[in-house]
This record gives sequence, C-alpha cells and structure tokens, in this order.
Amino acid sequence: MTDNTPPIPSPEQPQQPPVAAQPLSDSDARLWVTLAHAGTIIFGFVPALIVWLIGKDRSKFVNDEAKEALNFAILLTIVYVVGWMLAAILIGFVILFAAFVMSLVFCIQGAMKANKGESYRYPLNLRLVK
Repeated sequence: MTDNTPPIPSPEQPQQPPVAAQPLSDSDARLWVTLAHAGTIIFGFVPALIVWLIGKDRSKFVNDEAKEALNFAILLTIVYVVGWMLAAILIGFVILFAAFVMSLVFCIQGAMKANKGESYRYPLNLRLVK
C-alpha cells in the first residue's frame, strides 16, 4: 500500500511565496468584459460577478467594466423582483417587459463597446460596487 498524503514541510524549508496573478492581454481583457456585459442578459449578475472577482487584480479595464456590468445587473435584479411583486396588479408585467428590453439594448451596446476596447457607462445605473 502506498501513502498518498503530501509531505509535511519541515521548519527548515522556506515557504514558497504565492504566485502573483498574470496580467491579462488586451484581447483577453476585452473578451472577459464582453462576456460580463452580454452574460447579464441571460444569467443576471453571475457572469459580471465572476469576471470581476477573477479579473479585478489582473487588468484595470476588466476591473472597471466588470464593476459597471455588475452594478447594472444588480439594478436589473432589483427591477425584476419589484416587477414580479407587482405582477399581481398587472403593472408588474409592464415593468418586467421594460426591464428586459432595457437589458437587451444596454447590455448589447456595452458588449460591443467592450469588444472594441472602449469603456461603456450604462445610462441608468446604481453604482453600488465601488
């Protein structure tokens, strides 16, 4: 029988420092930010949150744009919840439709700008994540 447990480091062995995250290339940064903007349409705040958490230390462009997409996705989530709550009195369906159209238009614009490497600011946005 073999023992597959890793060896315990002895006190005389120096610990290896953690490896710093590699900076993203320009094309990789544009790809990740495009996915953050476009992913909001179908998956809500999850893609923007993942991109921001993974890429915030690797690229300033990813940090800024993923935060912007995350803030907009949080706003959309709030609007969707309010819309579903008001659906009982039928005005909620109008709110849900308006939020979906707003999501389509603004997220596609953001994805197109991000793919070009340009910054995009949503016209209606709460800046909750700073």
